[in-house]
Amino acid sequence: MSVPISIPKLGVSMTEGTLVEWMVSDGQPVQAGDVLYRIETDKVENDVESPIAGVIRIVGVEGETYAVGVQIGSIE
Repeated sequence: MSVPISIPKLGVSMTEGTLVEWMVSDGQPVQAGDVLYRIETDKVENDVESPIAGVIRIVGVEGETYAVGVQIGSIE
């Protein structure tokens, strides 16, 4: 079963975020709590952690801005 990794809503007025950097590589095993990527919103950067253990599949591109809820990867 695949779990989607999406741009989270980190604030009440947040509508989009920029994917600054992936901290893992496509196909890499991850554990729950590992930092997956860094997102920038309103000039504040936040690290986003993995909700589960598995293997990461990346589709989001560093430097691109995505709307809240857009899937940028998955964990299998």
